[in-house]
Amino acid sequence: MTLLTKPGCHLCDDARPVVEQVVSAHPGTTLQERSILDDDALRQEYAEDIPVVLVDGRVHSNWHVDAERLARAIELAEARA
Repeated sequence: MTLLTKPGCHLCDDARPVVEQVVSAHPGTTLQERSILDDDALRQEYAEDIPVVLVDGRVHSNWHVDAERLARAIELAEARA
């Protein structure tokens, strides 16, 4: 799972603990946080949408992260693996 953020983003600061909590409840899931400022392609694609959560490389959510919905998406991804 990937959390796309940028420094100074208050929505990212709100989303981070939610994502971390959900990931911690799923031991087989790892979290990578990436700043869109470090990648021109990510910045161009997601500049107006951060924070963005990617599950299996696909956009799961942006702006607001719902913990229950994210947990279900992780469980589905684990079942497919």
